[in-house]
Amino acid sequence: MHIALIGYGEVGRILAEDLRARGTSTAAFDLKLAGDAGAAMRNHAQQHGVRLADSHVAAARDAELVISAVTASQAVAVARACAPGLASGAFFLDFNSASPGAKIEAAGIVNAARGRYVEGAVMTSVPPYRIKVPLLLGGPDAAALQPMLNALGFAAKVHSAQLGAASATKMCRSVMIKGLEAMVIEAYTTARHYGVEDAVLASLKETFPGIDWEKQGAYLFQRVIEHGRRRSEEVREVAVTVREAGLEPWSATGTAERQAWIADLADAGLFGGKGEPGFARSPDWRTEVDRILAHLQKANNK
Repeated sequence: MHIALIGYGEVGRILAEDLRARGTSTAAFDLKLAGDAGAAMRNHAQQHGVRLADSHVAAARDAELVISAVTASQAVAVARACAPGLASGAFFLDFNSASPGAKIEAAGIVNAARGRYVEGAVMTSVPPYRIKVPLLLGGPDAAALQPMLNALGFAAKVHSAQLGAASATKMCRSVMIKGLEAMVIEAYTTARHYGVEDAVLASLKETFPGIDWEKQGAYLFQRVIEHGRRRSEEVREVAVTVREAGLEPWSATGTAERQAWIADLADAGLFGGKGEPGFARSPDWRTEVDRILAHLQKANNK
């Protein structure tokens, strides 16, 4: 079976590894191949026997299944870019966290090119589960694709034959999950500023005893630091979804701004990496918060 992966970031590489382990022929394309991340992508592809294509069309050509795993804002653009290369009857699995409206628009493009569009809603973080991440499928062709996916190792379930329903489920979940990440960033940072973080965590534990707020807070901080840019784009799609329902997305909009703010700080090297030689990320959320507070103090003193 020949599969094309559009998007060769963290998710794309995980899927590539697991699909190749199943003996598939796999091609991939990513716009970042020409940038700074290109070398790491090329090395990974060489190690795992993935053919890198030079365009969306070249990757999609002759594939029985195209999987789009890019940032949320690019879901429709990728469908449009791949459409000319789709073989008649080829499945196009949209793995992206986009709004129901975006999924329906992408489906129209793919189906007009004689492809078979299936929306996919990834219901939790991919890395712990890898290819077996819980996946909801939607659209008229979802039932036809599901057994093929599960034979490849996916944990896919048909959610609805109606396009947009799986995406809406994912988006509504993200109001809560991505919002919790943003609230943890804001609450923990503010509590640390006032020196009351231990009291706040104790109060949270009393109210929600089933959650280890120390451990969960550290995990959420790291996920936002590492993936805040992608998360902010997803939550902007969440805001679109909420607005499509007739509500003003105040919570989702604030969450997107907080996620993007952390992403900006990460890109500037505040948490290690760019711009700070020898500066390492820390698994201790207090260390990361102290960096944020020091940055804010410096900015306010200018």
